[in-house]
Amino acid sequence: MTRKVIDGLVNVHFGEAEQQPTWMLKVRDDYFKGPASMFAPVDMAELLDEMDAQGVQKAVLMDSIAKPHITARKFAEARPDRFALAMGGFNLLKPMPTLRELTAIAADLPVVYAAVGPSFWGDGMYPPSDAVYYPLYTKCAELDLPLCLNTGLPGPPIPGEVQNPIHLDRVCVRFPELRLCMIHGADPWWDVAIRLMIKYENLRLMTSAWSPKRLPESLLHYMRTRGPNKVMFASDWPVLKMTRVVPEAEALDLPPDVLDNYLYNNADEFFFRER
Repeated sequence: MTRKVIDGLVNVHFGEAEQQPTWMLKVRDDYFKGPASMFAPVDMAELLDEMDAQGVQKAVLMDSIAKPHITARKFAEARPDRFALAMGGFNLLKPMPTLRELTAIAADLPVVYAAVGPSFWGDGMYPPSDAVYYPLYTKCAELDLPLCLNTGLPGPPIPGEVQNPIHLDRVCVRFPELRLCMIHGADPWWDVAIRLMIKYENLRLMTSAWSPKRLPESLLHYMRTRGPNKVMFASDWPVLKMTRVVPEAEALDLPPDVLDNYLYNNADEFFFRER
């Protein structure tokens, strides 16, 4: 039986670039062993067909303040019932212009969370506990807008220590009003991420870019016991196709109510509740 699904992270903008950066090609070829079509332009009808076949009611499309993703915004405008936006591309070294833009965009477009990858900007020098993030934390808390941060070692050959989830310990202490979500899993620091979610009510985890059948048993145990409301599904499509990861998720050894939470309910409450 196909359950209702929210896919919390989908990329439809790859085809907008004439040439992908070298690190993106390495991720495709060396890390995920993906096809050349991973970076092809996306047809909305074909994406909707894949979503319908897998029970995906809504998909959150990555967008950027620094370089707006035309395809994502076009899809969200055409089908607001099926698509929402996640906003990244922040200049945290000169925060005020980018935060003014975030405020304006969040008022005009269906933005359901902001996103930052600590390894992917500033040469990987700034962990999330650094004060350079504080203006963004303050703005997201003010807007009641969830903020997602990459955790776990990144696929590209770039520094990864800043994505150790332990850096969120101080963030959760200092910004208890901020709704935070770790994305792209937390490997090899899964147990740290789990312990932090037990400790802090405002912290979640999204399994984007992770094949569900590869998720560690410690995380599945946490979902069955103390964390049925804390973990959310996402594909990172087209890096991982919905046709692969939704059936894998449905095959996990989880009680039906926990599986429903993982695939739909947790994301619906965390990202789509009225602000």
